[in-house]
Amino acid sequence: MKRGRIHRREAFLNQVAERLERKAYATNVQAPQWRHQPQWTVFQGYSEDDLLEVLKTQCAAIHTDVFETNKEQLPLTLQKVVSRYGGGPVVTWNDPRFAEYGLSHLLYHHWRNSGIHVHIWDPSLGAVNITEAEQANIGITFSDITLAESGTVVLFSDRGKGRTVSFLPQNYICIIPKSTIVPRMTQAAFYIHQQVKAGKEVASCINFITGPSNSADIEMNLVVGVHGPVKAAYVVVADG
Repeated sequence: MKRGRIHRREAFLNQVAERLERKAYATNVQAPQWRHQPQWTVFQGYSEDDLLEVLKTQCAAIHTDVFETNKEQLPLTLQKVVSRYGGGPVVTWNDPRFAEYGLSHLLYHHWRNSGIHVHIWDPSLGAVNITEAEQANIGITFSDITLAESGTVVLFSDRGKGRTVSFLPQNYICIIPKSTIVPRMTQAAFYIHQQVKAGKEVASCINFITGPSNSADIEMNLVVGVHGPVKAAYVVVADG
């Protein structure tokens, strides 16, 4: 993605600082070093297996199914989960991890030969991708970071990874490499901050998805599947 230019940034920041009645610091800004940082101690010292157990417990509370497998069994496991959720049509990201995890044959051959329509996100098709996602029964993506505490998957969008794959289909399946599981939001925010600090490109859209869509706006009564996927499943893959 081409970097844009920021015009009149200094003048704008100076005006904001003036209205706040404080000096403007354009350079050498240092983050405060807090004496107490409890956010880092949550699940401190937990192993991957420990964090997985935390994730599974939380998923039970957010109406999300969890399936465990390994790379060798992932194609068979994913096929079973898709069948359990009613089959196709299926829409997925154009993500090299599908090939890395041995899913190419399932996506490009087995399902299509079995009469299941599979659409792989293609940025050259524009709005056609959104239509495919709207009509899909199941959307499938990978998780980039997984938060054990809240049962949240973090998705970094890019040209081949459209946002609508995770919220327009009737059902959503997220493949979670076990190595992506971290304690909580603290670690995800730190990782993103480090990417920015290092001058690396950061996804234009970062989605934090916690199970199927739900709302408790009316008298705190939880309703699941109100404005997105009705059901969600996490397929955790041992990748260590």
